[in-house]
Amino acid sequence: MTLPRTPSMRLDGKRALVTGASSGIGQACAVALAEAGAHVVCAARGADKLQATVNEMTSNGWSAEVLVLDVADLDALKAAFEQHDPYDIIVNSAGLARHTAAFDTTPEDYDAVMGLNLRAAYFLSSYAAKRMTGAGSIIHISSQMGHVGGVDRAVYCASKHGLEGMVKAMAIEWGPRQIRINTICPTFIRTPLTAATFENPERAAWIAEKIKLGRVGEVEDIMGAVLYLASDASSLVTGTSMLIDGGWTAD
Repeated sequence: MTLPRTPSMRLDGKRALVTGASSGIGQACAVALAEAGAHVVCAARGADKLQATVNEMTSNGWSAEVLVLDVADLDALKAAFEQHDPYDIIVNSAGLARHTAAFDTTPEDYDAVMGLNLRAAYFLSSYAAKRMTGAGSIIHISSQMGHVGGVDRAVYCASKHGLEGMVKAMAIEWGPRQIRINTICPTFIRTPLTAATFENPERAAWIAEKIKLGRVGEVEDIMGAVLYLASDASSLVTGTSMLIDGGWTAD
């Protein structure tokens, strides 16, 4: 009798691109992939924080490099893919939230959120997939708000619901090429970008009530999920979302 063997979650020899890699969830994803052996190209708009992240990663013996990039600039995004070797793994953690009541949403806020969260994600996926020469994994950091609604979050929810639908359609199209595409949907994760929300007593109470496990998320809660979706352990997983929401959407 031959017993089955657990698929490896090592990423040795793989090239990965992580956007939004200078802080928060994106930085944690970059670390997770690098720890598992991937060469990680860390992309973000701000050069200083990005370089500091890569310096610390390489000081740990991991393979990483800097790519200063605004993914909402589609010309620059396309050029970034055309001018670099193809990637085996894409993690798109670049995102934007501008929370207002729907009555108060401005066209400028709508365009900014949709432009980064959906338009840039769409073309990033397309440019990456075109360059993949074999099996690959594209992972978008979406949100639990791609599955439910939320107070003052109409535009943000629209962008994330749209992202979830986009991923399903692309999974169907690219499945025959062995390119997998999925989302990770976190609840509220403690990062510099969410600090203002946690400082609002009303919002903090709402979050505490909705998360069944009784605590907010930390970036470490995302790292195992991104490693799983990037690796051969998830070789039959595509067109779906991994909810890391502490039970928020279980209602």
